Amino acid sequence: MIVDGKPVGYQTDKMRLLLQRAGVPYRIEILPWKRAYVMAVRDPLTCVYSTSRTPEREALFKWVGPINRTEWLLLGRAGHKFQLRTLEDARPLRIGSYTGDARGEYLRDRGFNVDATLNDMSNQQKLLLNRIDLWAIATRADSNILEKLTLNGKIVPVLVFNKVELYLACNPSVPDALVERLNTVFEGMRADGSLTRIDRQYDHLSPKK
Repeated sequence: MIVDGKPVGYQTDKMRLLLQRAGVPYRIEILPWKRAYVMAVRDPLTCVYSTSRTPEREALFKWVGPINRTEWLLLGRAGHKFQLRTLEDARPLRIGSYTGDARGEYLRDRGFNVDATLNDMSNQQKLLLNRIDLWAIATRADSNILEKLTLNGKIVPVLVFNKVELYLACNPSVPDALVERLNTVFEGMRADGSLTRIDRQYDHLSPKK
């Protein structure tokens, strides 16, 4: 998010501290996901976060992290008639995703019926209007995303279908020595409590138990 003209947030603050400690000149921009991802694939000395590290993406980037972990979750309408015990049970159903999303790529590569849109939040209304049967999202322990997406019980969690680590994904032009240094510095931040301190600064944004 942008505050006082400056990108901030859990992961942005971690990336800023990482780059400062590593002595790396940098510029952080907030861009639409697909554009940011394509730039990191295409442009030298460019990275994108927070990027799901999947087998399909492994060779595209050099990886720093993990900076977080996430669960991939299928949401459905409350009162849906189908039962999902495994992901395979969702094969006949229409699954909403968005362009460039790792979940959509994962499902499409495995032959599932994926309906991708430009704006992920439009899947919320598509689900309620029965234009899709399921919506593939990612959720983290430090996020209140489910509170925002389920609309007071109109939409419900159906199945966790994958667990993925999130990374800073860097264009292959980034030197190996720099990637190694970034990983070393990041582990030092984890060990000295810097990552936890950043998380605590945003506790007021997390759902209350």
